[in-house]
Amino acid sequence: MSLLEVNDLSFRYDNNDLLVEASLRLFINDHAVLVGPNGAGKTTLLNLLNKSLSPDKGTITWLEHTKVGYLDQYAKIDPNLIVSDYLLTVFRPLFDKEKEMEALYQKVGTLDGVEMERALNIAASIGDYLIEKDFYAMKSKLGNIIHGLGLEMSVLDMPIKQLSGGMRAKIILGKLLLDESDILLLDEPTNFLDIRHIEWLIKFLQGYEKAYLVVSHDEAFLKAIANTVIALENKGLTRYKGNFDYYLAERALRFEQVSKQYDAQQKFIKKQEEFIQKNIVRASTTKQAQSVRTKLEKLDRIDKPTKQKELKFHFPFSKDTGRDVLILKDLEVGYTKSLLKPINMTIMKNTKVIITGKNGIGKSTLIKTIMGINNPIAGSFKWIDTAQISYFEQEFTYDESLTAVNLCFDILQNMDKLQVYTLLARYGVSRDMADRPLKSLSGGQKTKVRLALMSQKKSNIIVLDEPTNHLDHNAKEALKQAIMAFPGVAIVVSHDKSFHDSFEATQLELKG
Repeated sequence: MSLLEVNDLSFRYDNNDLLVEASLRLFINDHAVLVGPNGAGKTTLLNLLNKSLSPDKGTITWLEHTKVGYLDQYAKIDPNLIVSDYLLTVFRPLFDKEKEMEALYQKVGTLDGVEMERALNIAASIGDYLIEKDFYAMKSKLGNIIHGLGLEMSVLDMPIKQLSGGMRAKIILGKLLLDESDILLLDEPTNFLDIRHIEWLIKFLQGYEKAYLVVSHDEAFLKAIANTVIALENKGLTRYKGNFDYYLAERALRFEQVSKQYDAQQKFIKKQEEFIQKNIVRASTTKQAQSVRTKLEKLDRIDKPTKQKELKFHFPFSKDTGRDVLILKDLEVGYTKSLLKPINMTIMKNTKVIITGKNGIGKSTLIKTIMGINNPIAGSFKWIDTAQISYFEQEFTYDESLTAVNLCFDILQNMDKLQVYTLLARYGVSRDMADRPLKSLSGGQKTKVRLALMSQKKSNIIVLDEPTNHLDHNAKEALKQAIMAFPGVAIVVSHDKSFHDSFEATQLELKG
């Protein structure tokens, strides 16, 4: 049975077509993933399905009474809430009932006779009600989700404003998994998960008895969870009924077939155009040439198939440093108290360092401390005097009302706009994307804009905090090659094991 039917869907943003007459069906048992390059419109499609956006044309029809759960990669929650108040909103009345029951049982010891019997009866009826509502199974599931995502039950009592960005993302995901929707729409759910918790999420989704549609650029994750692949390609949607490996093989086969059909049609068109050109001016063959021209005008032309453009990123080098580039002595980082054990380390010239550790442990806090944004709790750090640092922050801090081209034009004073467009194109940001407000771009496109800006600043040290979040496979590969080729020091925070394990680096695993 169809859970979702999308027919002839079209959507434009700033006069740029993202979807053109796209159609899609999802079924009740579909464990589907949505794939496509950065900027193709995957997040836009999820917003359309969630009714956060309205299509310009076409219809989106959900099966009646379908409960849709949506994880937005940019989701925000009230920072002043206590985690339990946010996470348990749906179940709060049941928790209140449990407290009422516990209070009654505690009160029984002070009662006697009819009052004691009445209190016991009320407490027992509340207990029956909680069992009927699967309250205890839900509490067990809550614990499973909290621990599975790498959090402790004590997080329930914490204000959301005290959580790291990664912990907040986990809380949002946890609430969604707890609510048991008929279909989950998950946009980049692994962005703030380390490998152990990604493995837990894989098992959770594999055992999920309902449907989901997941956007992710983590191919290992996609291979583990998909029985259906939806590809957003050429502004349309193609359904591949099979796992991710089937999709890769079938896509390659279809590309080859369409390429042959395109080449054959182009040869046919060229031959017909040559015939028209030779015969249109001859009185004896004019009608025949006109007939051929009419048929050619009505021909349904095959679009030229294109592969995703290979990218090449670059970090320009300034000058050599001395031997000891960064010295950490008993360094403790945090806000009100230390998050980590004291760190003693010397990073030497030309070294590549990968910083890992579970979410919320303090990776970004360490980076912000050595960048001088946060003060150390204790200990010290010292950069070499010749340090010239180029820094990629995890958070996007630029004015998102600007277009990508205007942002870069304002910052890169030595470039005219044509040069800026060319630079952005090299980093996979097309002219159409470059002319759109940054707030309308995907996470991957915003990252590419920032990497393009970094490519214009000479340095001998690059510091990158979770740079692979949102990047597609081609961009990750280009980034890896650029880091490997950089002659100076590279300090990279990454939870993406497949990324940081693919090149030689010193690993610093943080522990509390």
